[in-house]
Amino acid sequence: MLRTRTTGAPSSKSSIRTLLEEVGIQVNGPQPWDIQVHDDRFYRRVLRDGSLGLGESYVEGWWDAEAPDQLLHRILAGDLQGRALRTPRALALAVSARVLNLQGRRRAGRHARSHYERGSDLFRAMLDRRLVYSCGYWKDARSLDEAQVAKLELICRKLNLEEGRTLLDIGCGWGSLVGYAAERYGVRATGITVSPEQAEVARRECKHLPVEIRVQDYRELSGTYDAVVSVGMFEHVGPKNHRTYMEVTRRCLAPDGISLIHTIGGNEPTDHIDPWIHTHIFPGAALPTLSQITKAAEGLFVVEDVHNFGPDYDRTLLAWQQNFEEAWPELRERYDERFRRTWRYYLLSSAAAFRARFIQLYQVILTPVGRPRHDLRHLEPEVAP
Repeated sequence: MLRTRTTGAPSSKSSIRTLLEEVGIQVNGPQPWDIQVHDDRFYRRVLRDGSLGLGESYVEGWWDAEAPDQLLHRILAGDLQGRALRTPRALALAVSARVLNLQGRRRAGRHARSHYERGSDLFRAMLDRRLVYSCGYWKDARSLDEAQVAKLELICRKLNLEEGRTLLDIGCGWGSLVGYAAERYGVRATGITVSPEQAEVARRECKHLPVEIRVQDYRELSGTYDAVVSVGMFEHVGPKNHRTYMEVTRRCLAPDGISLIHTIGGNEPTDHIDPWIHTHIFPGAALPTLSQITKAAEGLFVVEDVHNFGPDYDRTLLAWQQNFEEAWPELRERYDERFRRTWRYYLLSSAAAFRARFIQLYQVILTPVGRPRHDLRHLEPEVAP
């Protein structure tokens, strides 16, 4: 049983309680979204460190809620985070992001491996059977597997894939898209990742298909492809490198080719992600806005289509969380309770952010400037069997 401590300053406690009450959250209240405070140091920690302190104090067991996603949704929808003073640690992150290239070649590889190589057992337990680690498309789906197949199908149709064409997947993860495209559409696919562990899994998953998997930074790419795609990778490119990404894509895309970017997006330009996510989950990530994407594409590409299905990520994250909790009796042999709370907070806080429309999920179709418009077959994809 956690004991309640009483070391927080009264002014901190009253300030936080007042803010929470404005969005319908009671301290130690009866509703699923009410916060249960076990340690009064929580109040001072949140005033000092903002969203970083909120997440870290949850991981440390200083507070709980029956439904953390509902609590965090109310905080975000009520703009409590935006109204709070910027904390010193958040300001330090902002300054370093502006001065340094947090997504340079060395940092990018190190940052990606720190997340995606946490353990294949974790991701196999949490994700669908194809190991798709990005937003599903839930329009007609009844399960996570169906939602992810529908998303893969949606991307392939948008890219006008046909037998014999070539596909480049920048940030291919465990090979879900290149494998699906090769199997279902008969394309010859190349996938790159900066994670050797991911590459090994992707090669096994695609070993009987015309698929090549490389461990490679996107800036080193060459060759020509009929379609170039990135799914859940552009968030790791960073604003200092957006134009470089577009130049590389244009260099590798056939004159009549199509490119698609599938990315989480922010509502306002920033050089960095939320401080808690940066520190504990995705170091170096930065969510692009539509304006940043289109600015980087100027003179190189025509923006043919923008599709926002951000609310589908809320449902995807809740499905991942359910899988994670159901698998915890087996996972606990390798991961401790602190990790469990960290991962739960990551999934549920992300779900809350999409639910509050604080962040979005964009698919952007790009074609080279000066080329005829394609017949883009991207509406209402059928779910493959």
